[in-house]
Amino acid sequence: MLKIGITGGIGSGKSVVSKILESLQFPVFYSDSVAKQILNNDLEVRQRLIDLFGDGIYENDRLNKELLATIIFSDDQARLEVNRMVHPMVRKAFDAFASNQNASLVFNEAAILFETESNKYFDKVILVTAPEELRIERVMKRDEVSKQEVAARMDKQWGDSKKESLADFILVNNGKKPLLVETERIVEQLIN
Repeated sequence: MLKIGITGGIGSGKSVVSKILESLQFPVFYSDSVAKQILNNDLEVRQRLIDLFGDGIYENDRLNKELLATIIFSDDQARLEVNRMVHPMVRKAFDAFASNQNASLVFNEAAILFETESNKYFDKVILVTAPEELRIERVMKRDEVSKQEVAARMDKQWGDSKKESLADFILVNNGKKPLLVETERIVEQLIN
């Protein structure tokens, strides 16, 4: 079994590629979703976040995602602290997920593989890229946020040019080539 990371900047289309892989019958682990579950449900993590950021970080027993996003995208130290808290737990959850699969390829979708050096845990990494303006449009529509908010989030991630030299495969999601065909091409290379 090969463990394959799927990464890319916000709005690049990682989730679309992941859904295509699932439609091709490959298991996909969604790191961001698991991280959100941990932030909401792990009692130790909840208490550490409350200690760091105050009681307002949870509202009606749920994580105040907007407040956390505001904090971590404006405070590098806070972002590092949250990452150090959550990422080892997400990695452990992926390992458990992968060990329960019976597929030749297991995929892990994660936004910041290279930034956290998590790419070293994978056999190969697929980088999904898209033009910046297109990414901004997608995120503004998806998250109902301003262009400035998207730009602030993008500033906290590495640019595609920095990631490209580290990726094994680059999948360009600019709407010009069919993603299904490009994804199948990469899968074929991985299997052979």
